[in-house]
Amino acid sequence: MLELLAPAGNLDAVIAAVQNGADAVYMGFGDGFNARRSADNFTRESFAKAVRYCHIRGCKVYVTLNTLVGDREMDAAARSKYYRRLRLQAFAAATLGYSLYYVCRTSLNVMKKPILDSGTLDASQLGVIGSALLFAYAVGKFVNGFIADYCNIKRFMATGLILSAAVNALMGLLGLAHSVIPTAVIFVTSAVMWGINGWAQSMGAPPAIISLSRWYPLRERGTYYGFFSASHNLGEFFSFLFVGSIVTFAGWQAGFFGSAVAGAIGVVIVLCWLHDTPESKGLPPVEALAHEKPAPGADKSVREIQKQVLRTPAVWVLAAASAFMYISRYAINGWGVLFLQEAKGYSDVEAISVVSINALLGILGTVLSGWFSDKLFKGDRKIPALLFGILNSLALALFLYGGNAMWVNVLSMVLFGIAIGVLICFLGGLMAVDIVPRKATGAALGVVGIASYCAAGIQDVASGWLINANITVTADGAKHYDFGPVAVFWITASIISFLLPLMNRKQKTEA
Repeated sequence: MLELLAPAGNLDAVIAAVQNGADAVYMGFGDGFNARRSADNFTRESFAKAVRYCHIRGCKVYVTLNTLVGDREMDAAARSKYYRRLRLQAFAAATLGYSLYYVCRTSLNVMKKPILDSGTLDASQLGVIGSALLFAYAVGKFVNGFIADYCNIKRFMATGLILSAAVNALMGLLGLAHSVIPTAVIFVTSAVMWGINGWAQSMGAPPAIISLSRWYPLRERGTYYGFFSASHNLGEFFSFLFVGSIVTFAGWQAGFFGSAVAGAIGVVIVLCWLHDTPESKGLPPVEALAHEKPAPGADKSVREIQKQVLRTPAVWVLAAASAFMYISRYAINGWGVLFLQEAKGYSDVEAISVVSINALLGILGTVLSGWFSDKLFKGDRKIPALLFGILNSLALALFLYGGNAMWVNVLSMVLFGIAIGVLICFLGGLMAVDIVPRKATGAALGVVGIASYCAAGIQDVASGWLINANITVTADGAKHYDFGPVAVFWITASIISFLLPLMNRKQKTEA
């Protein structure tokens, strides 16, 4: 049987060939490694459209391939392989390195109950110490977000993690001497050191996310940002599992030393695998490698674009939404273990295990979030952000009011983890990054970061005060906690967080 085969150099030619009776068409993909290099050829998107058009109408599609590869093409193939290897290393270093950042950040959350039981500090003091990290982190993320746009991101990220690991080790030493040091001195010293840790922590996210922006094209940004965002949850899970195990068997002081070791491992990973830019490795920028069109304002200086970010209302709306989401997030991560222990009578191991589920399931949420928003919603994050914001509030309500049954609390943490994982990815950075030029990635993260962690810091102080103010002591000296007022605070914040992004429903991507 004869087959009428027609050449097609672009989508218009494909349509014309099919409409005029062609049984099959042959096309070239990209600008290299095919036998139709003189034609317009197809991008990934236009090729997919052409294939769909042909297959719906029963027309076959052939892709031309140049089997005689010249020296120039060999060089291009080697360059492409080199680029893929380097960007995979950068992604792995950013993700694993930042997850170990989180171990050094969340270590205190695991140790709150043992510290309270030891009489070293009370709940309001722990709230102030926790807020010292968050307030310092908020300011630091804003400042360091802007600075990171100019810096060698490998050195920048490693420096912050070295400092954070050192602070955790010093907190462990302070804990060993708590019996001979006045409580006031321990409180003030811990608050100062944990504040320094907050500043160090702010040097982690900006270079990690900038590396993704520098090494991955726009069409893949959401997918890989989603995978990267799992580092938050992975780090929290490591903290609950690794640090929690050390605390259970060796005491809370040893837990700080364990988190310091985790930080040291992260430093090695960052220094070995994270790469600054494709240009630093002799490659063209990712825009050229991916054949992207220049973004609006790409010819402006970094400073000019950063100023533009500060004048963009949509970025500040997203920052406010992230702020309220972070109140609910840090409420569970910071006080969830204590809530289960005191309000529901769970043991230390049971409480840590249940709360750690949200960190583990958050990995699923963040990994899938970027992918399905890229594939199913064509890069639009607003609808999934709304849906998972509602799920976050429902899960939080189930945790706080759903009773003592183990399966209820496990289910609430499963749902909360998935929802908060998606929201960390979307509200915590990606939606803001989507609407600013690549040169100002750090600035956008800085704006979202300062709002998010100021709110998280306020949450820690407010929650500590509300918990402490609603303790009753019985005649036998036993303490009874009333979490009702603080629960209303947490739920209200989660509801506001998913309502605010609706104000940006008409905002389009500018990147």
